[in-house]
Amino acid sequence: MSSKPKTEPKAAILKGQEAEDRVLEYVKRMNRPYGAVDVAANLKGAVPKTATQKILVALAEKGELVQKVYGKTTFFVYNQAKIDCLPQEKIAALNTELGQVEDENKELAAEGKRLAGELAKIKATPTDDELDNQIAGVKASISQAAKTLEPLRSGAPPISAAQLEQIYADWNKWRPEWVRRRKVFMSFWQLATDSLPPQDARDLEEDLGIEKDTPEHSVLEQGPLCRQTQANSLKRKRP
Repeated sequence: MSSKPKTEPKAAILKGQEAEDRVLEYVKRMNRPYGAVDVAANLKGAVPKTATQKILVALAEKGELVQKVYGKTTFFVYNQAKIDCLPQEKIAALNTELGQVEDENKELAAEGKRLAGELAKIKATPTDDELDNQIAGVKASISQAAKTLEPLRSGAPPISAAQLEQIYADWNKWRPEWVRRRKVFMSFWQLATDSLPPQDARDLEEDLGIEKDTPEHSVLEQGPLCRQTQANSLKRKRP
């Protein structure tokens, strides 16, 4: 069994002075133009529409409201001359207070901008862990540089320009040969171990004493020395 929708209780109908006071209070509080139909509807029927129209006209005659006619529609608004206005002294005091508040806001905005800049600097500053890593890296670089300079400090003669040139010449001569031989070996080794399980291939490699490239070799292959050699080789191959 469906329940009937609840209906809002009707407002008690006001009459006489109570109705006039309610209409005046509403129009004054809203302080905007209204027609009689709108006022009666917004009062939820507390004052009937016909009575509302008469009350609005009566209030306009008393000077409480201002009546405006636009075509066939009449609007009523509270008499703005009856609204309390602030004295000039109070307005001046408020303007002074407003200026002070605006100045304070500017100072606070400047302070906020300064603090934001400091925060950005702090965020950009390395953390303790990052500083420890950087210090460790610098110490390692210093240690490596010291080892490199140690022979010179002990009186060992430096490599001459001719010796250095001979070293590069030997490097450029024998490295391509090493690369070619490694390629040949890898091809044959792939053919020989292709049918073997991985463990058997590793055992065979160990039995034959084959030593493959170490991580140091891989690093060297990716270093500037090998890249420079490859670049020179490409230049020589150009017609």
